[in-house]
This record gives sequence, C-alpha cells and structure tokens, in this order.
Amino acid sequence: MKVSGFTVYDVLLRNALVHAERTALVYEGERLTYRGLLARVDALAAGLAALGIGKGERICVLAQNHAAYLELYGACAKLGLIAYPINWRLSPEEVGRVLERARPSMMVVDASSLPQIGDWPATRGEIPHWYQFGSEAAPGLKPCETLYRPGDTAAPAEVADDDPFCVISTAAVELIPRGAVLTHANVIASNVQTMALMGIGAQDVNIVALPLFHIAALGVTMAVLHAGGCNVVMTRYDPAEAVRLIDAHGGTHISDFPPVLLNLLNAADEAGSRLASLHIVSGLESPDTIARLHQATGARFWTGFGQSETTGFVTLQPFQERPGAAGRVTPLARIRLVDDAEREVPVGTPGEICVRGPLVFAGYYDQPEVNAVTFRGGWHHTGDVGRFDADGYLHYVKRKPEKELIKPGGENVYPAEVETVILELAGVTGVSVIGVPDPQWGEAILAVVEAPAGHGLSAQDVIDHVGSRIARFKRPRTVHFSEALPRTDTGEVDREAVKELWGKAE
Repeated sequence: MKVSGFTVYDVLLRNALVHAERTALVYEGERLTYRGLLARVDALAAGLAALGIGKGERICVLAQNHAAYLELYGACAKLGLIAYPINWRLSPEEVGRVLERARPSMMVVDASSLPQIGDWPATRGEIPHWYQFGSEAAPGLKPCETLYRPGDTAAPAEVADDDPFCVISTAAVELIPRGAVLTHANVIASNVQTMALMGIGAQDVNIVALPLFHIAALGVTMAVLHAGGCNVVMTRYDPAEAVRLIDAHGGTHISDFPPVLLNLLNAADEAGSRLASLHIVSGLESPDTIARLHQATGARFWTGFGQSETTGFVTLQPFQERPGAAGRVTPLARIRLVDDAEREVPVGTPGEICVRGPLVFAGYYDQPEVNAVTFRGGWHHTGDVGRFDADGYLHYVKRKPEKELIKPGGENVYPAEVETVILELAGVTGVSVIGVPDPQWGEAILAVVEAPAGHGLSAQDVIDHVGSRIARFKRPRTVHFSEALPRTDTGEVDREAVKELWGKAE
C-alpha cells in the first residue's frame, strides 16, 4: 500500500480521533457520533467479511435513505468492496438490467423496495446474499442488523486510493444503465474541493434530502462527513419535515433539484419559518426560485456544471456572481471545449465540454469499448456542449445529439430509451421524445408519435405503456400524434425539426 494513499475509510478513522464526540449522523431522531459511526462501520465490515465477500465484489443497494446506507458505504470502503447503489424509482425490469451489469455478491433493500424484487431472493441464485435494512426482514431476506459484529476488529483490506469506491448508475444509453466508477481518490478530491470552495466545515449541518444513489446527495454528504460536520438523513424528501429538521438541527446546507427548493420555501412560509440557519443551497434551479430564496433567507444558491462521471461539480459559482452561467473551472479540474474534429474552439464558440483531473471517474464499469471512446485523446468527453465567455465563465448550451438527455427533477432520461418503449405499441411507425421547459420540474418529457389516421391510440395509452415498462418519471407529460414525422435524408426522425414544430408550443 502506498504511504501517500488516503481512502474514504481513512476519513472515518481520522474523524473518530479528531471529532470523536461530535455528531456525525442524525436519523429518525437518533444521533451517532464520529466514534460511534466508526464502531458501526467496523462492526458491519466484520459481518460482511465473515460472509466471505472480498475486495472488488459489488454490493447493490435498492433503498431509500437510511443511516445504515452510509454505514454500508463506510464498510465497503474498509474492505475494498464496491458499493453499487440503484435508483429506487426504477421499474423491476430496469433494476434487473442494473443487476445484469453489476453482477453483485449481495443485494440490500428496504421495505419500500420489496415489490421491485418480488421473488428474486429465491429465484436469482447468482446473487448469494439478500438483506434488508433494519432489524426485521421479509421472507427470503435477512435483517441487515444481524450482520453487525460489535467488537470484532476484522483487519481492513489493502485498499489503494485509486481502487473503486462506488459505481453510480447513469442514464440508460443502451437500455442497460452505464455505471460510473468513482475511486476513493475521486471522492477525497471532490470532498476537499467542495469544502474549500463552499467553506464547509465541522460547524455545518447538511440535510440529506436527495437520494443517496445520486451524486448530488452523496457528494455533499461525503464532503460534510469529511469536514467533521453533521448529516441529518431524511428517508425521503418531505418539504414540511425538511423545514422542521433545518430549524431543529440548525441545518446549514441542502442540495436541490426542482422542485425541492420551491416546495421547501412554500413549506417554510406555511410554517412561519425563515430558515434562519440555512446558508448554502446547491444544485440546479430556476432563476425565479433562486431569487425567492435570496429574498426570503440568508442563504446563497450555488450552481455549476458536473456529472456523476466528474464526481460532482467541475465548474462552480454563487448564482449571483454571474446569473445564467455555470461558474468558473474549479481548482481540481481542467476543461477544454472542442469541435467534432477534437479541435479546441475559441472563446464564445460552443464546443463539447471535455474534462481532465483527479475528479474524473475511472471509467464505466465493465465497458472498455465505451471507455475508449469517452476517454479519447486523454480527456473525458462529457457529451455536453458549452461555451466560455471572456471572463472564463462556462455557459451550458445543450447535450450533443447522440447523447440527448432530458432532466425532469434532476433525473436523467435518455429519449432513446423512452422511444424504444413507445415503438412497442401496435401501429406506431416512428416517435421522437424531447425535453421542454417546465416551471415545477425544470424540464418535462414530450413525445411526438407517428401513427396512421384512425390508429386508435390515445395520449394516455402512450403514457400508461411507458409507465408500465420503465420508471414512472420517464413517462411523457404530453403526447402529440402525427401521420408523418419530419425525417432526414437518411430516413431518421429529425429531432431538431421536431423541436421546432412541437417543442416551442409547450
């Protein structure tokens, strides 16, 4: 092991010494100190080691937020296991596709996820261990609490800082979600950068409102943990409860995707709260809601550009610094903008955002051919297009056509995935799915379906079919029908023409 190595587990060891009696986690009213957190992590790691799960094996988690979720991240860090969280909003079929790629040795779920796994504990023998968070479990599963072996001092594995820490599933480009491999070094670099830029320290209290399978939640949670602050874990976001927790625990930070902040401000108004302790909100939001935050509270909104593949933000700014921009390049990233011939474009000209530095992920799990394309020329090609202004601020422009992406409420939806499902419907000869502005969710999904006159399909038929096959958040909000979609010379549906004809009407 390198003497210069430093892992996520090293953070826990350090904080158990330096911040021993400070509160690390609050969950359902129970507090856990940093010394107590390390003890819980060590006890869980001992139980996992006793099962024979070894370094490099994957543990998939399909669950809403829980204190044990973070303890599992820590135990994986100690043993060199790879945490592989799964979006709990996915359909059973989609969850199955993630498992097909992950090939885990263990599956951990919570009670809310039981319908998604059905009889899998009995029928999926390729996954030997099935557990449920808590001290009770449904038939076919074991209580996760039974894994904890207090006082057992199982030795940590030889874990290097460039070993994988977790795999964050991204949107399903080829129907099976890609998994972005984040190393310990990625997470440590992101932690230190976030702490430095936002001024996060041991005094901070983060309200963990977004799901821990998402880099926006995991990234800030890990940064606050690294700083010796407190993470107040919400099982699932509820705006009224978030207001109560902020006021009760002196919450200083919350992460945001529409409509989290809007609902929080509404709930604060109803409760008569000024959210007096809140001083950082970070993420993506509409200018109107950000302006309301600034007027109603003492908090500042931070925004930027980043991906799971970059362990969070690689450009960042307080929103008011340059409204409409995504910030300047962060200290631990290099960014260049290139055209289709990989030539760097001049200031003011849009180009694909390419990133290099210690925040860039190790590649997509078990997809070497995709990695070769993504990392061509020694840069991570994000698939996003931006432009720099004369002062070095990045302005986001759009996704590249081959990586078209819609983000309703911060979730990633690839049009091609929704289009594939809609094409299953009898009578449909073509479809184009696009994103349109939405005041509540930031962006909404619109489908234009090509079908002959008298096809008999209704918009609700299309919406219901999508919801029955893939996650409900991928359903179109609006469906239009056309007897002939615009097409290119090669016969492909012309997405840009569809946007011109239907996208601006919303």
